[in-house]
Amino acid sequence: MLVVGAGAAGLYAALRAARGGARVTIVSATPLAQTASYWAQGGVAAALAVDDGPEAHLADTERAGRGLVRRSAAEVVCREAPDAVHDLESLGVVFDADRHGRLALGLEGGHSHRRVVHAGGSATGRRLVRQLSARLVAQPGVTVLERTRVVALWTTDGRVVGAVTDDGRQLRARATILACGGSAALWARTTNPPGSVGIGVQLAAAAGAELADLEFVQFHPTAVTGVRGREGFLITEAIRGEGATLHDAAGDRFVDELSPRDEVSAAVWRTMRRDGRDHVLLDMRAVDPAAFPNVVTALRDSGLDPARELVPVAPACHYTMGGAVCDLHGATAVPGLLVIGETSCTGLHGANRLASNSLAECVVFGARAARAAADLPPLPDALDPAPTEPTIVRPTRATQVALWERAGIERTPEGLRTLLEDPHPLARAIAAAALAREESRGAHRRSDRPETDPALDGIHLVARPGEAPRPERWE
Repeated sequence: MLVVGAGAAGLYAALRAARGGARVTIVSATPLAQTASYWAQGGVAAALAVDDGPEAHLADTERAGRGLVRRSAAEVVCREAPDAVHDLESLGVVFDADRHGRLALGLEGGHSHRRVVHAGGSATGRRLVRQLSARLVAQPGVTVLERTRVVALWTTDGRVVGAVTDDGRQLRARATILACGGSAALWARTTNPPGSVGIGVQLAAAAGAELADLEFVQFHPTAVTGVRGREGFLITEAIRGEGATLHDAAGDRFVDELSPRDEVSAAVWRTMRRDGRDHVLLDMRAVDPAAFPNVVTALRDSGLDPARELVPVAPACHYTMGGAVCDLHGATAVPGLLVIGETSCTGLHGANRLASNSLAECVVFGARAARAAADLPPLPDALDPAPTEPTIVRPTRATQVALWERAGIERTPEGLRTLLEDPHPLARAIAAAALAREESRGAHRRSDRPETDPALDGIHLVARPGEAPRPERWE
């Protein structure tokens, strides 16, 4: 089995497969434990409290997803997330606990219950990928290729049979799992590391997979701005769950800080425009600094003490709900190709991801994809020649600026049409989907179509790059 990407989804899928006896090769563009998941400050959402349950988690997921959540996918995650958390604990991931030794459950935006487990406060991603990496390399039959990039998938008779790397390796595999993260770094202002430019989506599309929901791009409302060395640094929403508040130029609160992210980001954006400022202010002086040590330390290292000062924040591109279309086991319509994590689109997140559902998605669907991969048939005896040209296109700075300006929090048809001429194929595909969805829904906001159209509930836009998006109803 070949796993491309070593974030939480890829590591967990590879580890589950290896524990099941599979031979696994995992390819990581960075050293292990330095992927995008490393920077994840949110936790893992799971209904673990005695007064909570999968049904309540499902209701919150659907409410945040604005009429577009695929219920079957959400049911899987909400039902299986508690067991996934317990499995992570068995692997040595130490989640924060209260003084009685019980898991400390955090409250984040859009959740009706405290159900988010963290490790080291806002260092969950860091601790998770470190522990999974350590366990993975200790498994027999695992090959790790660090500082290596997959540049094209290898196909034979329409089946993916492996991949080609930037150093010329030809990797054969009866199952290839793409866990390459999302596309948020295609935007000029982002919370993501530079490599999050839709690598997995581009690889999958070039192999024949369909893409869906590309218009739905989540902007996190509280990314630091105007602080030297910390531009775009994410301040986790869990801090608002512990009492931090947002204030405008006059010092007034202007939003329910624990509303779903699309609401908070839109409110921050409107307030910035009204006040003629490039930020609002986050007041976290009432929050215990020891609860979020990496956030507090990062800000203090940059000369700002959040225990005494307000923090200037503004939205930044954070998460892409769209991706390569797959079933509830990560399988695409292309034989031999599976996708998980932010590379995938199961319909779980709908039009707006519920906070901390992403890491839950990584472990739940990572395990499912590992099981599905084990059932794939062996490779054929004869394979077509491996590709010799890369299929990945890197964005220019001009593309990143154009996406931020024309496909940001608020979009106009005129701005989106200019993106149809952008040199980057994924930028064009995002613009085509945003133009085709003639409404505002969740993280997709059209200034000319400010209302949500009930007739489009459950309708997803599906296409291959270069094709016009077509509507599909996912029940």
